Amino acid sequence: MTATERARIGMLTPSSNTVLEPVTNALLAGLSEVSAHFSRFRVTEISLRQEAVGQFDVAPRVDAARLLADAKVDVIAWNGTSASWLGIETDRALCTAIMAETGIQATSTILALVDIFEATGVSRLGLVTPYTDAVQQRIIANFATAGIDCQTERHLHESNNFAFSRISEDTIADLVRDVARNSPDAVVVLCTNMRGAGIAERLELETGVPVYDTVAATVWKCLKMVGVDIRRVRGWGRLFQDLA
Repeated sequence: MTATERARIGMLTPSSNTVLEPVTNALLAGLSEVSAHFSRFRVTEISLRQEAVGQFDVAPRVDAARLLADAKVDVIAWNGTSASWLGIETDRALCTAIMAETGIQATSTILALVDIFEATGVSRLGLVTPYTDAVQQRIIANFATAGIDCQTERHLHESNNFAFSRISEDTIADLVRDVARNSPDAVVVLCTNMRGAGIAERLELETGVPVYDTVAATVWKCLKMVGVDIRRVRGWGRLFQDLA
């Protein structure tokens, strides 16, 4: 495949996120015909305060999507987890708006997870996040309406989005091990500014439980949408081998 035939993946990125871009590029490193491109909009706080909720209005994300459309990307993904506490329907509405504005197919992290859960029959989920009590409880309630029990959970009570990137892999691994002890169907590291992707495969081998990182899940979905063989992504966990 030549440079002109390259599959271009567009990502909508929270402004204070410093994890998803390098991790996405690392996930794609073995795919010479695929490139990732990023457009930011302002997100600094994750809470249920109205100002924080307003960061995820459709308009600024559609504005960012228009910039990605200038790069002639083949898919646009909202690489973030806001729909887990605001409601899955918010991502469906966003994708509809992006497609109407740009003519480009669209998806999101949470819609990718929905596909993964349906494909694997997940009903008991181990949930690991950096979020506050209030946000975590909203996530648990939203997943419950979709028939997924997230009572096996751990969270770190943090609301500063930039601070999520400073959580170490060791801390994340300990949280995953903790929830995996209850033998859920899978564990999700739910935050695209946390470093869960690089430790997923090791933790799967250690615990015997599938570990789905949200940055990896977004890449997985985008590759499926652009028709790339997902099995070529190796070393990042069962997601790319079992759900190809």
